[in-house]
Amino acid sequence: MSLREGVRTCRSIPAAPSTVNTQGSAPMPAAGQPLRKLGFLTIGLFDPAEPAAGHEATLEVIALGERLGFDSAWMRHRHLQHGISSPLTLLAAASQRTSRIELGTAVTPLGWENPLRLAEDLATVDLLSGGRLNPGLSVGPPMHYERVRDALYPDTADAEDFTYARLERLLDLVAGKPASDFSGTEGFEVFSSRVEPHSAGLRARMWYGGGSLRSAQWAGEHGMNFLTSSVVKAEDPDDPAPDFAAIQLAHVRAFRAAHPDGDRARVSQGLVVIPTDSATAAQREKYAEYVAKRTPRTATPQGPARMMFARDLVGPAEQIAAELHAHAAFREIDEVAFALPFTFEHEDYVQILTDIAGKLGPALGWRPAG
Repeated sequence: MSLREGVRTCRSIPAAPSTVNTQGSAPMPAAGQPLRKLGFLTIGLFDPAEPAAGHEATLEVIALGERLGFDSAWMRHRHLQHGISSPLTLLAAASQRTSRIELGTAVTPLGWENPLRLAEDLATVDLLSGGRLNPGLSVGPPMHYERVRDALYPDTADAEDFTYARLERLLDLVAGKPASDFSGTEGFEVFSSRVEPHSAGLRARMWYGGGSLRSAQWAGEHGMNFLTSSVVKAEDPDDPAPDFAAIQLAHVRAFRAAHPDGDRARVSQGLVVIPTDSATAAQREKYAEYVAKRTPRTATPQGPARMMFARDLVGPAEQIAAELHAHAAFREIDEVAFALPFTFEHEDYVQILTDIAGKLGPALGWRPAG
């Protein structure tokens, strides 16, 4: 199916299916606490020969998520690739097609951004959405910086600061701290010393996407929310068999220990889950092949940074729910943003989202919003 055909298919999807239990009688989790917020993450693939269709399909997926009762939809940046490179622009459009679902970035790599300009854009989209924006951020040099630096920062490439200090600047600007030493009237124009527009509640909805112990602690110390995904660092070189769930649990606890809100500090987990309850035989076969190709990398730390990847969870919703209940980190969070596989077709995403909302979510104790 083409992306354009996918858009037409998505427009024909009805409201939340009857399989979603709105009476709260779905089985509660065997361990941990009921899932409070259910979200999903997509990168919004598109055909470079027809990019508008892919962007439109992503908008329709977000609208479908709202109809299915999801609490949040998240976009991931894909610079110089055939995925959405400007999630904030797309989320501004999504804010006008939805009324309830929260809209987030997971994550915006800050090395590509000017903090002051980004603060203006974040506040603008937050106001357009009625206070539904959840910006997720990360620090560090842009990917493949040596190849892109002359186009991105032709005059300042060696002087750019890609540390946490860059993020602190953004947090201060979003909070309304001065960006200029001048405010008042000059001729017929009125100037503000802070970034305008200002969105009063936005600072409390800023997230940090981290995969290391230090990033978790830093996010907590600076009062951010914490996004933990399917990638973490196995930082102990003496551990011969690092366990992904144990590492992620350590990050969650370190974040909350450093956060002013303690155990009430917000954490969202972003694993890849692929329920197959309503999938066709062809879809189930494709999903199994996809997971099989990605599973070998989950066995041991990868590369000099010792990155650990979580195993993708595929199968009936009941089976996935049991695997999540056995996951040490999942048992200590009550928000998720399940990542959609990045290479599937539009009808696959419709099936997966429908099964997550109608089968998996209720099996985890979640109730659809709206």
